[in-house]
Amino acid sequence: MLVREYPLSAELMALSHVWRSPTGDAFLIASKGAPEAIVDLCHSSPGRIVEIESMVQRMAARGLKVLGVAAAAFDGRLPEGQHDLAFEFLGLVGLNDPIRPGVSGSVAECRGAGINVMMITGDYPATAMEVASKLGLGEGAMLTGAELDRLSDEELMSVVPDVSVFARAVPRQKLRVVEALRRAGETVAMTGDGVNDAPALKAADIGVAMGARGTDVAREAAGLVLLDDNFGSIVRAVRQGRRIRDNISKAFAYIVAVHIPVAGLSLLPVLAGLPLILMPVHVAFLEMIIDPACSIVFEAEGEERDLMHRPPDSKRRLFGRKALLVSSMQGLSALAVTVAVFLWAIRTGHSENDTRALTFSTLVVSNIMLIATNRSWKSNLPSILRTPNRAMWITAAGAMAFLALVIYIPFLGRLFHFDRLHAGDLLLCMAAGAFGIAWFEVYKLFARKRVCESAVNASERR
Repeated sequence: MLVREYPLSAELMALSHVWRSPTGDAFLIASKGAPEAIVDLCHSSPGRIVEIESMVQRMAARGLKVLGVAAAAFDGRLPEGQHDLAFEFLGLVGLNDPIRPGVSGSVAECRGAGINVMMITGDYPATAMEVASKLGLGEGAMLTGAELDRLSDEELMSVVPDVSVFARAVPRQKLRVVEALRRAGETVAMTGDGVNDAPALKAADIGVAMGARGTDVAREAAGLVLLDDNFGSIVRAVRQGRRIRDNISKAFAYIVAVHIPVAGLSLLPVLAGLPLILMPVHVAFLEMIIDPACSIVFEAEGEERDLMHRPPDSKRRLFGRKALLVSSMQGLSALAVTVAVFLWAIRTGHSENDTRALTFSTLVVSNIMLIATNRSWKSNLPSILRTPNRAMWITAAGAMAFLALVIYIPFLGRLFHFDRLHAGDLLLCMAAGAFGIAWFEVYKLFARKRVCESAVNASERR
């Protein structure tokens, strides 16, 4: 019958269970733990310690988790500490904990995305380094728990970014690592499944607990729970988060750009004493394009090719000054070409309804072109159009179909105050709408060249 437990502690990394004999007059104590702790409990001779350490090194070099096992018999009153028991060393147990398929690839993807992956483990240093090398983390430095304790908080903060593996770490040391990284200005995500991981999970910016095999304490301390216990799911979440952030920024840029010509065409004719272009029915028509573009088209947009090759930048705004300036320039250029068509129609003697139809058609085409070009701020327009996005084509086709209806069906034409347009008029509208975003395509070309030159210069410096 189990009557007592000597728990594992930071001072002695060994766990002992005390069992009472059936007769009740003797005890059998079984102990397991770190080989060095078990050797210490057994009070082994120096020669025996060297022999055991050699065996541990050989097993650890194969990536095995090594435990020492010892036993003791005792009669009478049990002592308070394990060291007062006469343990006999029984041997070593090697446990194989294979790396899950795909984890090393996920680690490499993280590193390509500028995410520094560290391993904090209670394993023997040689075991930790063997596992780290299989994961692709063997290039960085290793720090043991004992070495970590000898460092001050300031010293730890300066060295921790260069460390890939922390071995023989206990819960308080895991917490120190997380706190040191945060003081160094890093955004820290911590994963864990045990009670001993809870303090570090709570202290991290993002605590991720294992849901399938994690303890209740770890799940309560964490901010996120990983249902499949798969590290690759974290990488996929990072990829998805970056895609969503990108698409929200693109939608913001489009919203700013498209409302500038709408506002301009509403105000300029009034200020200049010219015939009105946009009436409430026209604005409602435009919103039928703008709303699905923001909520469906950009949401459905796939990821950029370099999505997981960018360094993380938590300080970068979702929509900064540069993005505001560029999207405003898009809107102003769309307004300029639309106003140019409007003035040309007036000067060439077109009727008021004909002028309105020409100008509005140009605005609709410009709107569609703004949707297309803002799908990517890196790829050129032909590449964008080859990239699948069914929602974009449905929106564009619907807009052009409804535009054709209001131009060529007499009842709808009277409702919108339009005259019928000829084929040449439609070609003019399409050419003007495309011309309005031409400068942005040139801008993207030069932006790509600057990025390539920066990458080459960074590679040469390395």
